[in-house]
Amino acid sequence: MFKKLKASLGIGSAKVDTILDEMSVYQGSTLKGHVQIKGGDVEQQIDAITLKLNTEMKVEVDDSVSYQTFTIDQIKAVEPFVIQPNEEKQVSFELKLHDEAPITAVSALKNQCHVWLETTLDIGFAIDPRDRDYIEVKPLPVAARVIRAIEQAGFTMVKADVEKGHLRGNTFSSRSGIYQELEFRNNGFISTKEIELSFILEGEVMHCLAEIDRSLSFSGDQYRSFSLPLNATDAQVASAVAPIINL
Repeated sequence: MFKKLKASLGIGSAKVDTILDEMSVYQGSTLKGHVQIKGGDVEQQIDAITLKLNTEMKVEVDDSVSYQTFTIDQIKAVEPFVIQPNEEKQVSFELKLHDEAPITAVSALKNQCHVWLETTLDIGFAIDPRDRDYIEVKPLPVAARVIRAIEQAGFTMVKADVEKGHLRGNTFSSRSGIYQELEFRNNGFISTKEIELSFILEGEVMHCLAEIDRSLSFSGDQYRSFSLPLNATDAQVASAVAPIINL
């Protein structure tokens, strides 16, 4: 009885450890790995193994700013089962990275983008054991070339973050409820120009939305959107980015 009480408080309870095949993946990839479960001091009913793909989003309400965990996607890996004391189980899984999962492998001076996989053992009447594994999400080549084209034009990526909300371009819109914003700045001789860039992956197409703000300009913020195939040529990328650079 005493062991059961301790297990309900998380002492001597089952433990979980998630092992990913790769910790660094490209946008749109499939995460593969396995969950290792080690039984505790007593027999326990595992109602489910839940894997959540999480990020941290910025939420702005009036004049206040907070940061909250946002679950982009999740799966339940198994049906309920019982694990015996000290028993070891291993469960394989696959989880496709959500198309709108933010890119974390960026060279921003201030990078606030994080993506992690949280694994939870759902145990009734007990503290659920958890495991957190951070994942590096790399930009697909077409997105990397868009970023490089902007940087080669004299802009520096000063910040990258994830914000709550939706984006809408001329022919596309986001769906997840969050969007990533990559902020570039160019300190010109007379005025400063800022570009806030967001990517939305959709199948074999990469959509881009840019907000352009130039100091000393009376026209206010301006928006430009474009879409590129994942196999876009350098010429296509340069043609799509030029209006943003030259605006």
